[in-house]
Amino acid sequence: MKIALMNEFSQASKNPVILNELQAVASELDHEVFNVGMDGDNDHRLTYIHLGIMAGLLLNSKAVDFVVSGCGTGQGALMSLNAYPGVVCGYCIDPADAYLFAQINDGNALALPFAKGFGWGAELNIRYIFEKAFTGVKGQGYPPERKESQNANAGILNGVKQAVSKDYLEGLKSLDQELVKQAVGGPRFQAAFFENGKDEALANYVRSVIEA
Repeated sequence: MKIALMNEFSQASKNPVILNELQAVASELDHEVFNVGMDGDNDHRLTYIHLGIMAGLLLNSKAVDFVVSGCGTGQGALMSLNAYPGVVCGYCIDPADAYLFAQINDGNALALPFAKGFGWGAELNIRYIFEKAFTGVKGQGYPPERKESQNANAGILNGVKQAVSKDYLEGLKSLDQELVKQAVGGPRFQAAFFENGKDEALANYVRSVIEA
């Protein structure tokens, strides 16, 4: 599995701590981590709005399989990521959230609060969240006897989102292109996207935005 981690400006200083815990868990599972957001206060500036654009591109191009995002409360990142088709983001404050989201909703992104409640032992909570998010088989239901209905409802909701969304690429083109340009301007994002993405139309679009 390929996992992207993205921090926005308000919590950029915590990126090394979060990245360390994610890499520790991912390495044991043979997953690959791409640190595509801000890794410090002086890095390429991103807001949670940019995170949604980045997550949509990475997931819809299949450059990565899962996105870990967040902001101060986690709520802005949650709303921003869920604005895009192909992104199913859950809100996660503890390991039980991560486990239940994986089993019931079987999504492809998490939004975590990196300021609210991020105190003593925060790195342990983060590590346990990642363990529950990425260990074992997803979509098994909870409780297990509800697996069939929960999987069916997750599929229906994904279909509803796709049905009410405009074409993804056309949607990107209808955004303020300076907003998109800022979102895709980081070198680590570009490396992950261009080296691993499988959608040539999206790649060509991003190139045109960067070169504009």
